[in-house]
Amino acid sequence: MPTSKSKPGLTHIDTKGKATMVDVTNKQETHREALARGTVYMKKETLQLITNDKIVKGNVFETARLAGIMAAKKTCELIPLCHQLNLAAVYVDFKVVRKMNKVEIMAKAKCTGQTGVEMEALTAVSVAALTIYDMCKAVDKAMVISDIMLMEKRGGKSGEWKRS
Repeated sequence: MPTSKSKPGLTHIDTKGKATMVDVTNKQETHREALARGTVYMKKETLQLITNDKIVKGNVFETARLAGIMAAKKTCELIPLCHQLNLAAVYVDFKVVRKMNKVEIMAKAKCTGQTGVEMEALTAVSVAALTIYDMCKAVDKAMVISDIMLMEKRGGKSGEWKRS
């Protein structure tokens, strides 16, 4: 029971205003990649506890890495109109920037499919950041999660895009 076509520029809303999942049936499968980034700002002491593996709940980076990977795999269950993808790889990594008391999170998602993996990379970053917050909130409730954004994507009809 397909609905009418989408409104111009809005792929998830049809011309009658109904939410709709984009039909990718006729799209060609291509290799797709997306890279996302986010930041968690914290107190200097919190960053020291993390890097010295002194957080009581365990290894913050490895727990956040696993949480990010698991979240990417569940993106279609969290974001209502996302397609279920057969992810080929998800990478989550961290960069400690001591001068600014922050942890930068990078996530890359890859697949061969009919739709992109931007949401999976963004979800991985978001959940990794939330996991860092959860593991450290006992010592630093003032942490700030910010700057979650798509950095680049490859594949599909629109090709390559990079944040300038």
